[in-house]
Amino acid sequence: MSVTQTETDFRLSTPRLLGFATPGFCVGALAIALGVYLPRFYAGHFGLGLAAVGAVFSAIRLGDTILDPFIGVAMDRTRTRFGRYRLWLAIGVPVLGVGVYMLFDPPGGVSSLYLLVWLLVYYIGTSLITLAHASWASVIAGKYHERSRVFGAIQFVSILGACCSLILPIVMAQKSGASGANDVGAMGWLVLIAIPVGVGLAILLTPERVVADRTSEKHSLRDYLEMILRPDMLRIIIADFCLALGPGWMAALYLFYFHDARGFTIKNASIQLLIYVVAGVVGAPTLSWVATRLGKHRTLMIAAMTYSIGLVVLSFAPKGNFPIAAVLMFLLGFAASSFPLLDRAMVADVGDAVRLEKGKSRVALLYAMITTTQKVAGALSIGFSYTALGWIGYNAKEGAVNTPAAIFGMEMVYIIGPIVFVMLGGACYIGYRLDSKRHAEIRTQLAILDAQKPEASILETLDGEQSVPARMPDPA
Repeated sequence: MSVTQTETDFRLSTPRLLGFATPGFCVGALAIALGVYLPRFYAGHFGLGLAAVGAVFSAIRLGDTILDPFIGVAMDRTRTRFGRYRLWLAIGVPVLGVGVYMLFDPPGGVSSLYLLVWLLVYYIGTSLITLAHASWASVIAGKYHERSRVFGAIQFVSILGACCSLILPIVMAQKSGASGANDVGAMGWLVLIAIPVGVGLAILLTPERVVADRTSEKHSLRDYLEMILRPDMLRIIIADFCLALGPGWMAALYLFYFHDARGFTIKNASIQLLIYVVAGVVGAPTLSWVATRLGKHRTLMIAAMTYSIGLVVLSFAPKGNFPIAAVLMFLLGFAASSFPLLDRAMVADVGDAVRLEKGKSRVALLYAMITTTQKVAGALSIGFSYTALGWIGYNAKEGAVNTPAAIFGMEMVYIIGPIVFVMLGGACYIGYRLDSKRHAEIRTQLAILDAQKPEASILETLDGEQSVPARMPDPA
């Protein structure tokens, strides 16, 4: 198999694009399984306690953020015939697989130390997979709008994985009446199968363009600070943090809010959550298409406003009304699906600007910043929201009876926190200048420079065949 398109013209067919996106399935499934089920599994089934489990999860997620810049720098320095990011994606398979197996199918007795060690292995594995996949996606799609398509496909497949994690316990309960520990084990095996299958499809079906640096100067972790201080990247980092913290805050208080404040049973609240996730299956490709018309940053601003308005309307909706709540949850999930999708597509645009200015690729390092903000936001969302619940006197223990004042305070915490952070995230893109027009100019200049150094534009395939695009004429 050989590839003859130039970098700018290269476009994956839809079947190959979906094949490339399949590693996102395990990432999406794990986001639900780890965030919703696993902490309760260790706290309840193994009796480690909420405080101990919460402390371990928070410590690991915050500590793991230190590793991402090192991984990003290592990826950007890699250049092999197998590929740059494709190699790291393959390395992530056994690391993540071992972590998932040990966490989701543990031995008879575990301790906090056991959870700490295998969570660390798990997060290293997810960093390898997510960083390599996102960085690879950025070099697959050269055009501004094509990146919305590629990252939209990844988001679509990730949401399918999340839906499977939510549906699996329901199916198991209907067939055998089982619930709890068996659900976690089943989710683990689902992911263990999905990891090698997804990565294998991406590697087999997708060529990787290895971009050569125009300068021999090696970059280091000092570049991390330089990239953070870039005005365009700083906007994305702050926006991504806020757009992750807002929905994370909402998720942390979700069951409390829907059960105590909105009058839903736990079962119906879970179904509403499934509707929220399923909405992303429609929202990701739709908003990806909208971004090709309006631009990524404008679409994100509209989605952030829609999300916030939806939360306000939800607070005034009739309590216990399933159809109205379902419509609003669908709207919220639809809008929220654009947050990670478009932020990551915009990071790829910044990567092009950096390569033009500096003469070297720093894509993986840029994505390491985004995964760091996601992890910090995930760790802080629980801490912030639960601390706020303590301030207003809400009792979160199972079976506790809260006063109307405490429930009203919990409602305010649930609504105000996400709205504030999501609106701040959208506001970060007011005046954002790296739009489709500016990006097209950058890509034109990069194409000329790459054509002057043909080895920089080699498209490599798994079987080792290579083709070099024809040299572009020098500008008159």
